[in-house]
Amino acid sequence: QVQLEESGGGSVEAGGSLRLSCRVSGYNYNCLGWFRQAPGKGREGVAAKYTGGGAPSYADSVKDRFTISLDNTKNTVYLQMNRVKPEDSAMYYCVAANSVFCGELDRSDFPYWGQGAQVTVSS
Repeated sequence: QVQLEESGGGSVEAGGSLRLSCRVSGYNYNCLGWFRQAPGKGREGVAAKYTGGGAPSYADSVKDRFTISLDNTKNTVYLQMNRVKPEDSAMYYCVAANSVFCGELDRSDFPYWGQGAQVTVSS
C-alpha cells in the first residue's frame, strides 16, 4: 500500500512559478508522477519518472516548462512549474505505481493517488 500527500498548491500569476511536493510512504512502487484535472475535463497525465532513474516523461503541454524530480532520501517527489499559464489551472494529483508503463502517463496504470492540490493561475 502507498500513501501520498501533496503540498504547495496555491495561486500564481501567469508567467510565474510554483513548486508542488508530495510525500510518499509505503512500498512496492517504482514510478511516481503527477496528473491534473481542470473543471469539466478528464484527468491528464503531466509527468512521471521511475524511482530507479531514467529520463522522465512529460505531456506535450508542459514540456520545457515543468520539471519532475525525486528525492529518494526524503521519499518526496516534486513538480517544479515555471512560466505557468491560465490553462495550467487544475487540481494536481500525485500518483504512484509499480509498473513498466510509467512513461505512458495513462491513468489506468496508477492505482495510488493523493488527495490533490489546487493550482490557480491568473492572467
